[in-house]
Amino acid sequence: MPLLNADAAHPITLADGTVVKGTVHLNQVINHPRITVGDYSYYSSFDAPADIAGTIAPYLYPFSREELVIGPFVQLAHGVKLITSSANHPMHGFSCYPFRIFKSETMADYADLPAKNTVIGPDVWIGYGSLVMPGVTIGAGSIVAAGSVVTGEVAPYSIVGGNPARVIRRRFPDDVIEEFLAIAWWDWPIDRIEAALPAIEGGDLAALRTG
Repeated sequence: MPLLNADAAHPITLADGTVVKGTVHLNQVINHPRITVGDYSYYSSFDAPADIAGTIAPYLYPFSREELVIGPFVQLAHGVKLITSSANHPMHGFSCYPFRIFKSETMADYADLPAKNTVIGPDVWIGYGSLVMPGVTIGAGSIVAAGSVVTGEVAPYSIVGGNPARVIRRRFPDDVIEEFLAIAWWDWPIDRIEAALPAIEGGDLAALRTG
């Protein structure tokens, strides 16, 4: 029996049969026109919110111009917020107060505000209570420390932390990172991934090459 089931809304079941309601596969519980999520990406919460999309991306609306793209095998801890471009206010004048959003006829005046997509790459772990700000791209295999505020691009396989988040270190040497990105194990069929778990979990690059 495989370890993972991409179709399960709640992927964790305890030994006594209890389903852990606070952990959800995002693409099984989110139906939002501006959000795309890869298989096996999950959000873990202490309180099992009813509206997962509104919980993790509170400023992303069906009418927003930007998109939120979350790759496969992403891990979002409790309290993570992805603040997308629709949260932006006009900043080119003397005030950033959004006067014109309060009347439907003048909302279009803000059509020139930045609307960059937010992209979370595959196998990214974002720790407890972190904020990802509008238009950020987080590269594959990166780790965002708990309580961080990510304001800029994060290179693949980086560990970042702080406010604003800074690179603490790269997880592996550059040549190894390049090879991981070329192998892209997260794109393999799930049976091949599970067969290669000893190499993936053990950091055995030689075995992963032949996986």
